[in-house]
Amino acid sequence: MSDYILSCCSTADLTKEHFEKRGISYICFHYQMDGKQYTDDLGQSMPFEKFYQAMADGAETKTSQVNAEEYQAYFETFLKQGKDVLHVCLSSGISGAINSAMIAKEELSQKYPQRQVLIVDSLGASSGYGLLMDQLADLRDQGQSLQQVYDWAEQHKLELNHWFFSTDLTFYIKGGRISKTAGFIGGVLNICPLLNMDDQGRLIPRFKIRTKKKVIRTIVDKMEEYARDGKDYSGKCYISQSGCYEDARAVADLVEARFPHLNGKVLINYVGTTIGSHTGPGTVALFFWGKKRTE
Repeated sequence: MSDYILSCCSTADLTKEHFEKRGISYICFHYQMDGKQYTDDLGQSMPFEKFYQAMADGAETKTSQVNAEEYQAYFETFLKQGKDVLHVCLSSGISGAINSAMIAKEELSQKYPQRQVLIVDSLGASSGYGLLMDQLADLRDQGQSLQQVYDWAEQHKLELNHWFFSTDLTFYIKGGRISKTAGFIGGVLNICPLLNMDDQGRLIPRFKIRTKKKVIRTIVDKMEEYARDGKDYSGKCYISQSGCYEDARAVADLVEARFPHLNGKVLINYVGTTIGSHTGPGTVALFFWGKKRTE
């Protein structure tokens, strides 16, 4: 057993069982639905199907990140046990959570000078962030030290590729990511925007694709273009989806057909309630290891 804790936020969007099996600890973000407070606890307190149906029916959602006091209490539970902590945060390009984690780290360094809390900005989100955590768990299980795993994460995190599309622009318009005019035109023309995450961990619209069938093909084309070794990609592939499993399954089927050397089947997870509060239903995200993000 390692002498350090590998940790992340619930926004890595893996299942509770997956985190437990891999020995990854996590701290939960928060959200409100129609004014009522909930914990983003991987669908335990509110099933994802219910969450996305409520959004489709018009429920209003707001999110709040983990604050410094919460991080401090969370980290301290491990430090008291004599364990160091490697915590990986949701991308600073879409969240300020890393600032709270760093404040907590500084406070605890005075109280526990003999222990370490190392913080990594994942520059990732959802199950892409989760795929990074899975790789770090592999390195830990191979016997790599806290510092070695931290260094690997910093050196390789931008090789985790994130591609997203949405068939419902409603919540992108609400969040200001797409203008009302562009959203209206997109709806009329049946446009599905294809986005990816840049080297600063921000979601960037890249292409406007007409029809869902075409965007499903295009996102797999992007995987072939950017994946390590192209069609010979032999790593893992994760997908997140927000209440549109059939679309995610269509992407997974194409990926499994085109990339015969995948490490296992494509794993399909839900976009969690924090990120899903901003995307709404209808988003599919594809994650794989590949070319380093440079823009």
